[in-house]
Amino acid sequence: MRTLLVTGPGGSGRTTVAAGAALRAARLGVRTLLLSADPADSPGAVLGTATATGASPRPVAGVPHLTVLRPDADIRFREDLLALQTRAASALDLLGAARLDAEELTPLPGATALALLGALREAAHADDHDLVVVDLPPAPEALALLALPEQLRRYLRRLLPPERQAARALRPLLGRLAGVPVPTERLYEAAARWDTALGATEAVLADPGTTAWLVAEPGPAGAEAVRAATTGLALRALRLDAVLANRVLPEPGSDTWLAGPAVQQRKTLEEWGDTYGTAAVHAVPHLGRDPRGTEDLSALDLPVPAPRDAPPGAVEWPVTEEPAGVDGDGAGPLLVWHLPLPGAVREELDLVRRGDELILTVGRLHRIVPLPSALRRCTVVGAALREGELRVRFAPDPALWPGRFG
Repeated sequence: MRTLLVTGPGGSGRTTVAAGAALRAARLGVRTLLLSADPADSPGAVLGTATATGASPRPVAGVPHLTVLRPDADIRFREDLLALQTRAASALDLLGAARLDAEELTPLPGATALALLGALREAAHADDHDLVVVDLPPAPEALALLALPEQLRRYLRRLLPPERQAARALRPLLGRLAGVPVPTERLYEAAARWDTALGATEAVLADPGTTAWLVAEPGPAGAEAVRAATTGLALRALRLDAVLANRVLPEPGSDTWLAGPAVQQRKTLEEWGDTYGTAAVHAVPHLGRDPRGTEDLSALDLPVPAPRDAPPGAVEWPVTEEPAGVDGDGAGPLLVWHLPLPGAVREELDLVRRGDELILTVGRLHRIVPLPSALRRCTVVGAALREGELRVRFAPDPALWPGRFG
């Protein structure tokens, strides 16, 4: 299965482009699922469906191979919390906690993101579709959503490290000595289930078949939003497949008010072509109205989503070896970790080595990544940002590299 993530700044027409891409793929015979996090029925409105889309997959009338799904965060949150309450019954009884009824449960902030990620994971494992087009929230929220599985897995492993489960044989004895049941077994079982589910979601996002489109109106604000989103996607090691310049104005006469905005748009289009390559930038002409219905969506000049046999979309972060004296380091051979970060600027960049991890900060974005095994036996000696790539230099510890760097 291929996954196409569609995001961009608010008001850029993300849902319209996502629906148009899904429609085009479906009409080419590709089994396509349009997945949206929008609590309102924006996908249904854009597609012009007579039946509202919702929490169960619904086919689009008149369009074979196209299905729409909007997961219901209320239902998923209620089901998950009630199930957790049931599994943790002994712990709640021990604490004297009162049970929550289904009627009093309302979703917490972040429930919509978890519902969307859960639906994406289920779609990937159901094997009912060849392509899933994900209509993500605006770019800042989308980047936080994409980071969620990795972050939650890290929190789980720090708070409930798996290696502690080796002591589970002692828990019945501890319970008898204390005179009360020890509820940690259920807790670790729940943590293991969550870790498995989050890992499966993380695997979908890291799959080579997962790529992204950025949708924005060309102009100063759109250009800055695309730059920041491009860096954010690169930080997640997600490949940017295309930048879609939406609502591009036609060539105006010199005496119309459209002249100024049109010139500004074309200047941004040229800059995007220089930065991302002309093949990756697609201008989507303004229809003169808000697209509604399959006829309008078909009139949009959208690229065809990459087919299943397209080149892999995974972004590589390779480690290379450099001879002594490169970049002023003359102590000996260095290992260099190459991290593509297009759009990053030096003033917004920071990195910290913490044990076997590297904490990367780019503006307001953060990611903690484990070091490749070879670099764990090295010390950081420098870093440089060149041509959109962060190069972190490591000096091998001779004591840990016998026979090679010793």
